[in-house]
Amino acid sequence: MAYWRRSPRQMQATTGQVAVAPTSPVAERPKSPRSRMMRQYDLVERVRSYNPDTNEDLLNRAYVYAMKAHGTQTRASGDPYFSHPLEVAAILTNLKLDDATIVAALLHDTIEDTEATRAEIDNIFGHEIGALVEGLTKLKRLELVSREAKQAENLRKLLLAIADDVRVLLIKLADRLHNMRTLEFVPHASRRRIAEETLDIYAPLAGRMGMQEMREELEDLSFHTLDPEAYAVVMQRLDALAERNRNLIGEIESQLSKNLQKNGIAARVYGRRKQPFSIWTKMERKSVGFEQLSDIYGFRVVMQDVEACYRALGVVHTTWPVVPGRFKDYISTPKQNDYRSLHTTVIGPGNQRVELQIRTEEMNQIAEFGIAAHAFYKEGMGSPTERLKHESNAFAWLRHTVGILSESANPEEFLEHTKLELFHDQVFCFTPKGKLIALPRKATPIDFAYAVHTDVGNRAVGCKINGQMAPLVSELNNGDEVDIITSKAQETPPSAWESIVVTGRARLAIRRATRNAVRAQYAALGRRIVERLIQRAKREYSDEKLTGALPRLARASIDDVFAAVGRGEMRPSDVEILISDSSRFRAATGWEPQIPLDQMLADTLDYWRERV
Repeated sequence: MAYWRRSPRQMQATTGQVAVAPTSPVAERPKSPRSRMMRQYDLVERVRSYNPDTNEDLLNRAYVYAMKAHGTQTRASGDPYFSHPLEVAAILTNLKLDDATIVAALLHDTIEDTEATRAEIDNIFGHEIGALVEGLTKLKRLELVSREAKQAENLRKLLLAIADDVRVLLIKLADRLHNMRTLEFVPHASRRRIAEETLDIYAPLAGRMGMQEMREELEDLSFHTLDPEAYAVVMQRLDALAERNRNLIGEIESQLSKNLQKNGIAARVYGRRKQPFSIWTKMERKSVGFEQLSDIYGFRVVMQDVEACYRALGVVHTTWPVVPGRFKDYISTPKQNDYRSLHTTVIGPGNQRVELQIRTEEMNQIAEFGIAAHAFYKEGMGSPTERLKHESNAFAWLRHTVGILSESANPEEFLEHTKLELFHDQVFCFTPKGKLIALPRKATPIDFAYAVHTDVGNRAVGCKINGQMAPLVSELNNGDEVDIITSKAQETPPSAWESIVVTGRARLAIRRATRNAVRAQYAALGRRIVERLIQRAKREYSDEKLTGALPRLARASIDDVFAAVGRGEMRPSDVEILISDSSRFRAATGWEPQIPLDQMLADTLDYWRERV
C-alpha cells in the first residue's frame, strides 16, 4: 500500500505558499540523544504502580539474566543492546501488562541473538514465559528463495503464536515501536524496508486490535521515513494552523463543557489534532488539498455512562446545526476491533466544522489501547487469551483470520492475504435472519457468501440485496440485507471470481476449490487409464490392491496416484504391475508392459468426450 506516492493534488500542496519544505536535509530528524538506561528498581516501581502484587523477584531475575545474556552486544546507535528490551518492557508497563509479559519483553531477543535456549528459559522462568519468548523468535535458516517468502514465513509463525497467546502480539508491537523510534541509526537501505513492513503489516495490525495510539505513532514514523518531504510540509501546515486557531480550540472546548453542564451532564471535553499520516491519506483518498480539509481537529466528550452519551448527543444536536450524513452510532454497532463511540459533526463556533466523538471512560480506554485495555495483570480472571476470547471481538477476528490464512498454499500467498485482511475499512451487512457480517469496503455478495460459510460461497448462483435481485458482483453498502441464492448443481465456483472478491477468505476458498476441481479431473482421467490398462491385461482392479501398493508408489492416497497418472507424472504401467503383484517378474526380466501411445490418446479423448 504505497501511501507515500503522491497524487498531483498532494504535489501541489507540498509546493504551496504556506510552507515550502527546505531544500537541505528535510529527511533527517535530529538523532535522538541517548537516554539513561532504566534500572532494576525503576522497572519494578513502574510495574508496582499499577500492580501492587507484582513478583519483584521474577522481574529482578529477568533483568539480570537478559543483561548478562546480551553482554557487550551493541545496537546500531552504539547503545548497549540491553537498552532495547528494557525500552520494550517500559512501553508495555505503560499499557499496564502482567509480570509474564514484562519478563518476556526483557527476554524476547535472547533465544534469537544470544546463547540462551528455550529449555534454559523454561527451566529458570517457567513454560509460560518460555512460550512467549519462543513465539517472538524468528525462524532461522529458512530455505526460501525470496525475502518476501522469509518475511511471510516469519509472519505466519508470529500470527500462529499470537492466536495461542495474545501477549505475543503486544510484545511484538512494542518491539517494533521502539525499533521505529530508533530507525535513524539503521542503514538507509534497511530503513525503507522496515518502514514499509511497518506500514503494511504492524500498524494495521495494531489498528485491528483497537490500539489506535500505537497505530498512529507507527504510521507517522513510517511516513516520516518513506516520504520525509511530505511529512515536513504537513507538519508545517499543522503548526501554522494551530497558531491561527489557538484560541478557537479552547473556545470550542469551553462552550461544549458549559452547554453540557447547563443540562446537568458531567463530561470531560478535550480537543485533539489528527496525525500527519492520517491527514495525508485523507488528502490522497479524497483528492483534496490541505486547505479543503475541515476535520483536522476532533473533540472527545467522555461521559460516565452510555445513557449520558446519548443525552450529550441530544444537547449537541439541539445547540449547533448538524452536518448531514456525518452521524455514526458505534455504540449500538461496535466496530470489529471493539471500538465504541458516537460520531457526529456540527457547525460550531466561528462557523467551524467540529467533529465530536462521544463515549464513556471505558470506551475511551479501549479506543486508545484496544485489547491492552483489558486488565491482564489481575489475578483470578483466567488467562489473558481465554478472557479475550469472551471479551474481545478484535481477538476473535484475529484468531478467525489466522485460521483462514494458515491454509494459504505458499508464503507469498499468505503475505498477500494477510495484507488484504488487515487493510480494508469495513461495511456492516445483515443476513435475512439479522446476523451481522462485517466485510471490507467494496466487498461483493460473493465475499458475503464466503463470510457466511465456504459451502454457501462455492454454491452461490445469485443474490437479493434488500429484497431485490442483484448481480453477485454488486458492491455492498452499510446496512444492506443480503440473501444468497445457492444451487447444489454448482460445486465449484467460477475461477474468475478470484479477481472479483476482496476478502482473503473468499480468495483462498475459490483458489482451493479450483485446485481441488482440477485435481479431481486429473484423478478421474488417471483412474480411467489405469482401469482400462488392467482390463486389457485381463486382470481385476480393486482399490484394496492399490491401497496396499501406496508405500511403493510413494503416494498418500489412491486419488494422489490417479492424479499423478492423469497429469503424466507417473506411468500407468507401474501402477498396473504393482496391483498385479508382478514385481518379482519385473525385477527378474526387466520387462515392463507399456500402453501404446495411440491407445492412451484414445482413452484420454474418450474421457473428455464423456465429461463434455
